[in-house]
Amino acid sequence: MKVYKFGGASVKDAAGVRNIAKIIATCEQNNLLIVVSAMGKITNKLEELNNAYINGDDNSQEIFESVKAFHFEILNELFPDHHHPVYDDIANSFVEVEWLLEEEANDAADYIYDQIVSIGEIVSTKIIAAFLNESGCKVKWIDARNFIHTDNTYKEGKVNWEKTEQEIQKQLVPLLANTIVLTQGFIGSTSENFTTTLGRDGSDYSAAIFAAGLNAGSVTIWKDVPGVLNADPKWFDETERIPQLSYHDAIELAYYGATIIHPKTIKPIQNKNIPLFVRSFIQPDAPGTDITGTNNHLPVPSFIFKVNQALISIFPKDFSFIIEENLSDIFSLFHKHKVKINTMLNSAISFSVSFDHDAKKLQELMADLSLHYKVKYNTGLELVTIRYYNQQTIDRVTVNKNILLEVKSRNTCQIVMRDK
Repeated sequence: MKVYKFGGASVKDAAGVRNIAKIIATCEQNNLLIVVSAMGKITNKLEELNNAYINGDDNSQEIFESVKAFHFEILNELFPDHHHPVYDDIANSFVEVEWLLEEEANDAADYIYDQIVSIGEIVSTKIIAAFLNESGCKVKWIDARNFIHTDNTYKEGKVNWEKTEQEIQKQLVPLLANTIVLTQGFIGSTSENFTTTLGRDGSDYSAAIFAAGLNAGSVTIWKDVPGVLNADPKWFDETERIPQLSYHDAIELAYYGATIIHPKTIKPIQNKNIPLFVRSFIQPDAPGTDITGTNNHLPVPSFIFKVNQALISIFPKDFSFIIEENLSDIFSLFHKHKVKINTMLNSAISFSVSFDHDAKKLQELMADLSLHYKVKYNTGLELVTIRYYNQQTIDRVTVNKNILLEVKSRNTCQIVMRDK
């Protein structure tokens, strides 16, 4: 039993869909589950649509039309016969969003987000399933929402593992015995059958959920890079592929912001000791990276950059120290405003935290913190995390930088900095 996951970059156009068909054509015609994301940058576009709709902007219909046009352009390339049933199927899939846009935005913002943004995965998988079947590679399209069950935490659905594994074993295992199955990443459903999403870039996590439920033999994530690299090519001219990676190091890298794997992906497959392969869809036969239960450390230092960081420093207003009671209060406020901490450092009289800068969240968080604490902040910062660092690697990334915060553990160094 295998699970393949293809991200948006692999299906950004008709050529990408044809390339997936070539990869799948080499596989056995059963015991393979394919998990696919929305096409290209469509999730970004749907988020733009969601924001326009919630804000009551006049251009929401225009954005929606551009989303539909993008998909029908790909359909035109893949299916020259405009009478193919996939055209009606895709048109009907968009109808639910059209109905939503006709009403005023009265529901909770996170709920609306999930109903709008989830359409990207539904449409992409229907197009790909139709093309695979047309090209002679028979697959069965299924709706992931019938299998991945979550609570009502919209935008960040928490998986009901017992119910999810039960449905996967009951319905999906028998299907896979006879055919290849294709489904969506990123989405699930509540007990009331409302659509939820699993967090941005959550399709990797979906693949891991399905793999754990299936007790799969392996998971392969197909990317536009040759495997897990020790740095993002956007920031480094020279990078190295890491041939083998432990679950532990993969979790650490993902947690600190490595974009190659979603942070929640590793744990479900580690619990079942399922190997994860990262392969290039551009060069499918190239070796890639194997993530397993190996005890070997990373062979080279790894660098993770996060830009657009905010740094908050929190101080007591009276003569007290930052103690457990204060920290409990501070963390509850970060949780309340859904601000995810990237790094932190505390001393006797201060607590400093960096996180991805969101102007609205920062303003609201600052307002709450300022009721009981003195607060200072900086924005426009960079955070670099170095796994298996040494002084040479630190010097490499801090040239012409002012360091505002530096946190070191045995294997990891994190530096918050800005240009001099």
